[in-house]
Amino acid sequence: MFRRRHKSEDAVEQLAEDAISADETADDVEGSADSESETPNDVEDSVEETEQDPADRVGLPPAPRPDGPWDDSELESPNEGRVDLGGLLVPGVEGMELRVEVAGDAIVAATLVLGNSAIQLQAFAAPKSEGIWSEVRDEIATGIRSQGGLVEEEEGPLGWHLRAQVPVQLPDGTQGVQLVRFVGCDGPRWFLRGVISGQAAVQPESADVLEQVFRQTVVVRGEAPMAPRDPIVLKLPEDAQMVADGGVGAPEGEASRFGDASLSPFARGPEITEVR
Repeated sequence: MFRRRHKSEDAVEQLAEDAISADETADDVEGSADSESETPNDVEDSVEETEQDPADRVGLPPAPRPDGPWDDSELESPNEGRVDLGGLLVPGVEGMELRVEVAGDAIVAATLVLGNSAIQLQAFAAPKSEGIWSEVRDEIATGIRSQGGLVEEEEGPLGWHLRAQVPVQLPDGTQGVQLVRFVGCDGPRWFLRGVISGQAAVQPESADVLEQVFRQTVVVRGEAPMAPRDPIVLKLPEDAQMVADGGVGAPEGEASRFGDASLSPFARGPEITEVR
């Protein structure tokens, strides 16, 4: 279904574009008698050495993914039970509405809507030897705070994520906030980002299905050379049903820091909806 989201609904996505842009070590602790002879200064220095510096999180290798998301090379039948969007294989859920999001001639993101909740999925190229999610989290948080929003970093079922209250303009022109949750995962030469919104962002107990969708998504990176942070382009499923629906779209021509495509990574363009 071709649609465009109202400006008030696009505010969160536009803020996220501004936020996203281009070995933690520890000393072994020996239980020897020497530890009893430590001076107060020695203890203080030891505590300082164990405190985590945000800069130390940049350039870390991708974390293990025992429960997904998956690379297409890791599964025997990656297409089974999933909608083939080319760069992403998205698990099918009963009652879901799947919207693909277009920038120019390229499809670069997919949003799965289920009831009053949704998760937007977008994959990017990443360096082979290091993950970028820690760095991206910091950039998202900085961008939202600069707009007057609130951000809290938490560790949850999908690892470290951001829970944010983002300022938005309501339909009546007044200012409000929208609650969203940013999740991410580093894979082999790719990074998958998810944005959970609606009821699932407000009530964590309602997010189980969408979290499973994120875990069971398969990224098809391909072997073609790509610059880090370039979006992995998607395609329409063969049985997609398209229905025109007029509306006001998001501004075009805004450069994404993940690549040269004119796209706000969270701004929704025309949509092709598949109802399962």
